[in-house]
Amino acid sequence: MIRPKLSLRRPLAVLGAALIGLTGVVAVATPASAHHTTISATTSCDQLSGERVITWKVQNSERDKAVTLKRVTAQPSTEVTVPVEGAKAVPLQGFVIPKGGTVLAVQRVPGDTATAKLTVFGKWKKNGKEATNEGSVNLAADKSCTPAPKCVDASKAKYSHTFDGPKGTATVKLDGDLPLCGEGKQWFTLVSYFAPRPQFATPQYVYGTPDSDWIGGTQTEIELNVEIPDCHTQVDLIWGDGEQVIDPLVEGGKRYDNKKLGSPGAPGNRSKGVQGWYNGGDKSCTTPASTFASNCDGSVAVSLSNDGKISKYPVEFEVKGEDGWSKKVSVEAGKADNSIVVPAANAGKIEVLVDGKVVGNGTYSWQRPEDCPLPAVTTEADCKNFALTVTNPEGGLPVKATFTYGDKTETRTVAAGGSEKVTFKAGKAESALVTLPDLELELEAIYTPEEDCGGGGGGGDEPGLPVTGAAAGGIAAGAIALLIAGAVLFVIARRRRVTFTA
Repeated sequence: MIRPKLSLRRPLAVLGAALIGLTGVVAVATPASAHHTTISATTSCDQLSGERVITWKVQNSERDKAVTLKRVTAQPSTEVTVPVEGAKAVPLQGFVIPKGGTVLAVQRVPGDTATAKLTVFGKWKKNGKEATNEGSVNLAADKSCTPAPKCVDASKAKYSHTFDGPKGTATVKLDGDLPLCGEGKQWFTLVSYFAPRPQFATPQYVYGTPDSDWIGGTQTEIELNVEIPDCHTQVDLIWGDGEQVIDPLVEGGKRYDNKKLGSPGAPGNRSKGVQGWYNGGDKSCTTPASTFASNCDGSVAVSLSNDGKISKYPVEFEVKGEDGWSKKVSVEAGKADNSIVVPAANAGKIEVLVDGKVVGNGTYSWQRPEDCPLPAVTTEADCKNFALTVTNPEGGLPVKATFTYGDKTETRTVAAGGSEKVTFKAGKAESALVTLPDLELELEAIYTPEEDCGGGGGGGDEPGLPVTGAAAGGIAAGAIALLIAGAVLFVIARRRRVTFTA
């Protein structure tokens, strides 16, 4: 808050105004003898005191003799003195006027005085000559001198103001040179609002703290400052203190009307200046935001929020997906909504819009979460066949699988929670390749039959004679152990081939 500095400008200006309008009246005394004094006068009105100020001019008629003013009589009977520069004034009575000289003496009389007279008895020492002379001045022709006002009533005071709405600043100044009378004060307030649009619209909510200050006594000028929200706003400079602030401004509710400074009607028109109100701002007073979370099943959960320092109004969101999918939802200020899930079929491209504009970073597409379980690949092998199976966990997306063994290739689509098995006739190839292109995975399975095919290779050779006896029992036990140990062993990696045996 900036308080005005006091100076001598006001009282000097008043004093200068009070001494304007001098009226000259000359009265010449009839000489009583050859030796005489000539008396004339000019008058003015001291509006600070309400007194008439008479300046008497007394002139010595003799150019070779000084005269002493032995006796001075004034009507009205008030003091008559001669100003002395840099010193206290001296009485006119007893003053010595040099030969041929003149003296100026000042007399103050009540403002309603009609006439004034000055009688001077002078004596010329050299030859003992003396004379009594008088002069008079008629004050009745002028209006009675009354004191100028020393203050202005608060109910009649006029002001001037400045106002900068976008910056949130204003000043108010008392017009004229007179302060407000007595303990009179006049309050003014600057207030800013959140607004729904850059033009006048409701509802509006007070932003920050309004700034109020008063003019009165020696304080004749004030400065007001308020914070402005970083969004649509209204700023008002109003007549009155903080109790006059309306919060909120609502449809059909109270308005400031002519309380705003610069208005055409009272009291706002008692201050001259630009209109004391502003509507503007280039951003909505909301904080819309969106976040996305991909699900393993291909859908996307969309979270919408309207929570922030400037969130004061509901936000109408629209979520759009592919193939015309769309859903709208309204989120109140300070709230969030987590109810929207974009189906997998529409999640290839998702946009969140407010007032037709995309919120945040633009568009979003489904991305497979890192914690989604991967499909499992298992094998079965004997001397005649090599079988590979892909099992897709529940809760995921269907997955495409390509099976390659030797020069044979089969492709299957494995539903979530389902499995697909491909059986190849055993050949000379020692491994098969399973590719999951949707997951960017390749897996190599080693062909290892669960029995001795009599030659160490794959199926192309004739099988040997059956093994019997104790040796046959040992071989059978070994085969069972091999089956239990794990017909399938997989290591899965992105875009690299992993080899396992079965």
